[in-house]
Amino acid sequence: MPRLDPKVAVHHLAVKKGVRPVKQGQWRFRPELVPSIEVEVNRLIDAGFICEVLYLTWLSNIVLLRKKNSKFRVYEDFRDLNHACPKDDFPLPIPELIIDATTGHESVDLYGWIVRV
Repeated sequence: MPRLDPKVAVHHLAVKKGVRPVKQGQWRFRPELVPSIEVEVNRLIDAGFICEVLYLTWLSNIVLLRKKNSKFRVYEDFRDLNHACPKDDFPLPIPELIIDATTGHESVDLYGWIVRV
């Protein structure tokens, strides 16, 4: 996140040992889509959410998808990086149970038992 002090939180990816970094080849886009990509990328740069880096150990391409309102959404193709990282051993529990537990309501777990917090 922009302007977050590294003393507060630092995130490191747990990449599997022995996996070599992948630099994806540059994709070509149709010429009429390039201005839309530039507008979206510049918006993210101005917001401080992304920045240009000079070290390229992992390089991912931009994926451009059309939304229902005919505007475009820019994504990153992190498939290679996702394959290099191990699965999470502690997945998040069911969101409904978390919400019920924090609000003090009772809820029913997966086996039909009533859980009171």
